[in-house]
Amino acid sequence: MNETVCFHCGDPMPRGERRTVEIDGVARPVCCPGCEAVASLIAGQGLSDFYRFRNGASARPETDRDDQWQAWDRAELQASHVTEHDDGTCGVTLMAEGITCSACTWLIEHALANVPGVVDIQANPATARVMLRWQPSRIPLSRLLRRIAGLGYRPHPVGSDSALSVPVRERRAALKRLAVAGLGMMQVMMYAVALYAGAIHDDMDPVFVHFLRTVSLLVATPVVFYAGAPFFRGAWRDIRARRPGMDVPVALAIGAAYAASLWHTFFGGGEVYFDSVTMFIFFLTVARFLEMTARHRANRGLETLAGLLPSTAVRVVDGVSERVAASELRAGDRVRVAAGEAVPADGRILEGHTHLDESMLTGEYRARSRAPGDAISAGTVNAGNAVEMRIERLADDTLLASIVRLLEQAQSRRPAITQLADRIARHFVTAVLIAAAATGVVWWHLEPSRAFEIVLAVLVISCPCALSLATPAALVSATGRLARQGVLVAHPGALETLARADRVVLDKTGTLTRGRITIQRIDDRQGLGEAQCARLAAALEAHSAHPLAAAFRAWHDGLEANAVVEHRGDGVEGMIAGQRLRLGRPAWVAALSRTEAPSQSEAHTLVALGDETGIIASFALADELRQGAAEAVAGLASEGLHVEIASGDAESAVATVANAAGVDDWYSSMRPADKLTHIDALQARDHRVVMVGDGVNDAPVLAGADVAVAIGAGSALARANADLILLSEDLATLGEARRVARRSVATIRQNLAWAACYNVAALPLAASGVLAPWLAAIGMSLSSLVVVGNALRLARDARTKTPHVAHPATTREAAA
Repeated sequence: MNETVCFHCGDPMPRGERRTVEIDGVARPVCCPGCEAVASLIAGQGLSDFYRFRNGASARPETDRDDQWQAWDRAELQASHVTEHDDGTCGVTLMAEGITCSACTWLIEHALANVPGVVDIQANPATARVMLRWQPSRIPLSRLLRRIAGLGYRPHPVGSDSALSVPVRERRAALKRLAVAGLGMMQVMMYAVALYAGAIHDDMDPVFVHFLRTVSLLVATPVVFYAGAPFFRGAWRDIRARRPGMDVPVALAIGAAYAASLWHTFFGGGEVYFDSVTMFIFFLTVARFLEMTARHRANRGLETLAGLLPSTAVRVVDGVSERVAASELRAGDRVRVAAGEAVPADGRILEGHTHLDESMLTGEYRARSRAPGDAISAGTVNAGNAVEMRIERLADDTLLASIVRLLEQAQSRRPAITQLADRIARHFVTAVLIAAAATGVVWWHLEPSRAFEIVLAVLVISCPCALSLATPAALVSATGRLARQGVLVAHPGALETLARADRVVLDKTGTLTRGRITIQRIDDRQGLGEAQCARLAAALEAHSAHPLAAAFRAWHDGLEANAVVEHRGDGVEGMIAGQRLRLGRPAWVAALSRTEAPSQSEAHTLVALGDETGIIASFALADELRQGAAEAVAGLASEGLHVEIASGDAESAVATVANAAGVDDWYSSMRPADKLTHIDALQARDHRVVMVGDGVNDAPVLAGADVAVAIGAGSALARANADLILLSEDLATLGEARRVARRSVATIRQNLAWAACYNVAALPLAASGVLAPWLAAIGMSLSSLVVVGNALRLARDARTKTPHVAHPATTREAAA
């Protein structure tokens, strides 16, 4: 046991003071009361395994007692960062400063998982983000933040100024290291050229040789110990965790070459490798800087979306306008949006006609016309005339907030193929260390003078950076491209499944059709009058999120229905003026009165209204086929996908849509359970099934499909069952997602093949002495750049060819 450093944070132990904490039966030294408290907390909760699996020393906890976290209990501060859920819980996404490995996230999760009031906690080591869900009635947010900070990881709620500064600091530090490495490499190379020239002609005075070596040492030293510091820290972390990572061979190569060059400069006449060392650090720093830039670009997508909302808005009260902070707005407020301003919240236009730029949400760069009654989304920009709107949803209830949450969830998941590549890379590092040792032994017997530089070349050229970059670089590019085209990838692993899928099952209403259903005919059966029948139906449908409810919106005049219950797949049931009513599937409505259900003989969707005495009225509803639906179906077929329709509508209505869309296989009158059974049957026959639904009644079947695709900009976004979300109405974007998925999988395979072939081919060349260490450094760095460049082609194609994407659904069910 090392008694000179703190077991928790790794800092030197202060003289004259001895503090210990018993961990796994062993007294461990700690340097301060803060580390003592944290280590005692970890050991006391049975979490001492953290110290066995962590990759390095933990951050030193804060010991100051200023109550800096108490402010986060204020509703005003939580409004922009905390999500309130229907079950009374709250959620927040944090950026935890100090996370360096999976052991750190393991500690955070296990330290908070059993805290009373914590419902769920997920920490991602790749993004340093912590997704926390808790019960505010049992524990305040400040106590949870204080607990995380007490573990040594300073939490920053995402979107706050402190969280935004974390990637800025990281980028600045990386740029400084890159500048030091680049300038140092160029200077050392100048001295190396002179040394090489002198060695070739053998006419340089030894005094000048020693001088050039000394100044090379002076220039290379800050490059090694400043620019190369992350590699040494990473290697030490891997060694302590007994899990050799890619930093181990890198640090060994840098350290050994520098140490040997230092020795030869002052005590011996052997070769110096300052040029190789600085070149190696520079090229590897460039490769890692590009990787960091790609990661920051993905995070900037979230920041850009969150920054779409304006900080102020013009509220209209009794005809008087006043500019207020956007945080002061409430549902029901009347707001004026001037030309060029962003919409502050979700709502509907009350007065005025305009055009909205919705490109940041849908990928469609053509402004769309909007009129009174149309739904508009927060973050869109008014590109036409001034309009007045009524606010319906604010903050975390908006469509924009739903998109941000989905992207955050996507970043917190790591596909299986990425984990496989990481495991291969770890085993490969072990093999490289063994190969380097064996190479050194062989060359020590063959030609001892060359043994060191050949081992150095083996360590440098075989670094598996390209192998580890192969998958994440491609996935970042693919998901970024699809997001710009109106397709959100909630689960990056679904791209691989989508590329291998062979069946697509489409819902009809709200998917193949526009979901803008109108009443074509009302059959009044009890003489109440068509208007009264429509009013009763509208009162019930006001509580429903089904696409059919939009047809009755115009008839809703304030009549209230009570005790309304929505029966998925059947309809809605409630009380109006003491009368029990049902509205929905004719057979289900007729079952209330045990009468015969009205029959349907035409290509309309029939909805019945009834009470305990019988059928009151029936409504013939019609929907409009989405523009380009037939072309989209043909496009999916051309991608090798067999297209089917599974709908709960009547046979005649489904047949009409199927014929118009060019779909041969279709199924009607299917409840959600029937659709799920159909999906299960297809999967039992070894089909990989993509299910596309509107996200309202299709949650069970979406969850059961291999790839779940939710279409529309509304309730689909609120469902975690969807792997992909189409923000637009254009089904052609699904075909584009399929093409991008296949290309991304192909790119991943290309990258993995290139990385494997490079290492297999380069290792024998280095081991045979063909490649010098500086050539090995160039080859290793170029292999990483090739992988990143190949992956970036996916994003570059999106900028050169942007497909047409239509406007997202504006019905009430799509905006709910």
